Amino acid sequence: SRNTPSPVDPEAVEVLMNFDPDPADLALSSVPGHETFDPRKHRFSDEELKPQPIMKKARKIQVPDEQKDEKYWNRRYKNNEAAKRSRDARRLKENQITVRAAFLEKENAVLRQEVASIRQELSRYR
Repeated sequence: SRNTPSPVDPEAVEVLMNFDPDPADLALSSVPGHETFDPRKHRFSDEELKPQPIMKKARKIQVPDEQKDEKYWNRRYKNNEAAKRSRDARRLKENQITVRAAFLEKENAVLRQEVASIRQELSRYR
């Protein structure tokens, strides 16, 4: 009878490798005032990685100057702030995905090398 190894949780396997992302990239991937983004640990959900549909902008409607009262300017200000928050959040997520992808590329290369080495060793025993 053959010795079958016990199943291993892929998440529990630790890959030994050096990964030193640019501190500027980490800063751009971290929320100010929160813990620094760690590409080794962060997992994105399938939902987070889904491509977002491209939205067509609605036609701008010119508001006559006489209708630009305080309420109008308050709404414009709130909308501009919301748009800025949305752009910043999207940029942060894109930066995180980029840094995580760089980490995974390097990890993948290390694992491929390890597989090649193990296969070579295995072929010696055949």
